[in-house]
Amino acid sequence: MKIRKAAHIGKFYPAHKKDLIKLYESILLSEKMKIDYGLAKSDLIGAIVPHAGFIYSGYQAIHFFEILKNHPKKLDTIIIINPNHSGYGDPVSLDECFEWESVLRNTVLDHEFMNELNFPRSEMAHKFEHSGEVMLPFLQYVLDYNFTILPITMSVQNFSNAKRIADAIFNVNQQLKKEILIIASSDFSHFLSPDKGRDLDDHVLREIYALNSEKLEHEVQTKNISVCGYGPIMALIEFAKLSVPGPQISLLKRGHSGEVHPANEVVNYVSVMLHH
Repeated sequence: MKIRKAAHIGKFYPAHKKDLIKLYESILLSEKMKIDYGLAKSDLIGAIVPHAGFIYSGYQAIHFFEILKNHPKKLDTIIIINPNHSGYGDPVSLDECFEWESVLRNTVLDHEFMNELNFPRSEMAHKFEHSGEVMLPFLQYVLDYNFTILPITMSVQNFSNAKRIADAIFNVNQQLKKEILIIASSDFSHFLSPDKGRDLDDHVLREIYALNSEKLEHEVQTKNISVCGYGPIMALIEFAKLSVPGPQISLLKRGHSGEVHPANEVVNYVSVMLHH
């Protein structure tokens, strides 16, 4: 039974339970009055959530995690689609491991769901990747019940692969009928001035609001916008369109690393929820 060891514990997030909880509660104290808890009454499809160090992107990510915490429905499986920064593995890779190690506890992968997906498995594609791993500690903290995860990493981000992922998840769950949620793990523009990054990100957000994955891909590529998880974002959009007519988009919070440590060049973070 293979266990994926937490590769970024103590780097992107605290290594100890008490420190993780302390950080979460500290960020929550700052953000609580700005969180739209009313969205917890909607039917969740998924969310775009940033994956930087918690001290930077936690202020955006916590808006989604708090909504999820207050959602009445229990999830069976949380599907985490993330970009592949390491370059290992196939264009789209599932993991070979049985469960993932994290700060609070180990979490089992949904092998029943994985067995029905026609994607290759690669332990190396996930072993050193942070953008999926960082979702797990906060998920474990806010959900007081057992759930499984299904990590999917994309080393080739394009509309074709995003649509393949969305179609596969939707079709498999038509059979399994599980309560699922998709997290598209992505930061937005990297290492630009706050104004320049915001302007470029607006082009991407416009296509997210329009649910137009192909135009989103065009904008990212032609304008060289450094949204590192635009593949997972497209997969979430395509899944949402399959799931319900007219999925709704809610911008939860946007910001950048310079709000924590002032700098001329910053990384931008945006949390967006898809629901109905």
